[in-house]
Amino acid sequence: MDLKYYKTQAKLKKKENQKFLETLKKKPPKNLDYVAEEIHNEVFEQINCLECANCCKTTGPLFTEKDIERISKHLRLKPSEFEDKFLRVDEDQDKVLQSLPCAFLLQDNECAIYQVRPKACREYPHTNRKKIYQINVITLKNAEICPAVYLFMEKFKVNLEKK
Repeated sequence: MDLKYYKTQAKLKKKENQKFLETLKKKPPKNLDYVAEEIHNEVFEQINCLECANCCKTTGPLFTEKDIERISKHLRLKPSEFEDKFLRVDEDQDKVLQSLPCAFLLQDNECAIYQVRPKACREYPHTNRKKIYQINVITLKNAEICPAVYLFMEKFKVNLEKK
């Protein structure tokens, strides 16, 4: 998988994609959620996250208190120990990973805490989210990180422009 290619393409098409998403926001089609879910499923039949894991290598999730409690319990650590060992508070006062790639990313791109991973990881890359036009900034950013989001946007534009 050529991550450089997808990142370059996403940057080249950023303005085009931004305009497209803004149009959706102003006048979302009635079947938008259905179309988005269908395209999401199509893309993830093509893309295997375990071949890439770019999100885990370059982008850290936010950790909620529930995430911290669940993961700490799984690792048999006190929440404070987990936070001291793995997390820091960023400029927005969010709890995020101290460093990247993610400490839980294994050599084969599997996640060591997959069953208890943070909510942000479970929802990433957010392409199957209802009312996707509400997260335009995130979608544009994710298109530069995740090949699946780039492909999603390309298929999404073609599909909705046909109608």
